[in-house]
Amino acid sequence: MKKRLLTILSILAMAFTAQFAFAQAADAPAGDAPAKPDQPKVVEKSLADMWRAGGWTMYPLGFFGIFGTTLIVYNFIVVRKKKFLNPDGVKQVEKYINALQIQEAVDYCEKNPSPITNIIGSGLARADVRGIDADEVSTAMEEASAAEFADPYVLINYLSVIASLAPMLGLYGTVSGMVKAFNTIATEGAGSASKLADNISEALITTAAGMIVGIPSMFFFFYFKNKYGAIISGASSIIGDLVFNLKTCLKYGPQEVEETVEAPVEEAAAPAAEETQQQ
Repeated sequence: MKKRLLTILSILAMAFTAQFAFAQAADAPAGDAPAKPDQPKVVEKSLADMWRAGGWTMYPLGFFGIFGTTLIVYNFIVVRKKKFLNPDGVKQVEKYINALQIQEAVDYCEKNPSPITNIIGSGLARADVRGIDADEVSTAMEEASAAEFADPYVLINYLSVIASLAPMLGLYGTVSGMVKAFNTIATEGAGSASKLADNISEALITTAAGMIVGIPSMFFFFYFKNKYGAIISGASSIIGDLVFNLKTCLKYGPQEVEETVEAPVEEAAAPAAEETQQQ
């Protein structure tokens, strides 16, 4: 997990560095072009210009942008219902439980690791063959689920941290730029338009950068939080069903669950149609 996260982070960092270098190259003058006397000269600021105008606050904001993007991509890869709940593995474990083959179920969970099979295996590992206590197994599964689902949520929660800190850094840059603007007015008067524009640009650019980083981070934090909550709810339902099956098997003996296959509607209706034609 950590290696994959570091790999994604490195790729995004290199992409960000390449984009910034390209912006600086685009900022270089291409040559002297003849200016028309009647047309005012328009100076367009590049990304590098806006980065420099934002001051040192842009560097932590850039780090938050890279880290937040990395977390969003990583959570899209990792936070998937099928990967956490492993439906095929749960069906196989359920067959072992219905047959009261506890050790076989534990061995299967160890050979097929996933969040849900790790939880089930930890619970069944506490079962004593001489006298299985279903309540003890249920408690062990609940303890294992709390530990198993805690680590992935940390990476989701970091998005909330970024969403909170990025606008605050942008606000700090705003205050810093306005303080510099008023200092310029106090020392040089209101006639120094160029310095005033630089100070105000710093204030506005950092505010915009903080919002650009913070708003997507907050949106995806709630998106992954709700998705992860649905996964945890599904895991709780699976654990409850397995514990219920275990109690049933302990009370009435091993249960054989037959897989019922529903006949297609067209095939079931075909004999009835033939009878009506014969009549």
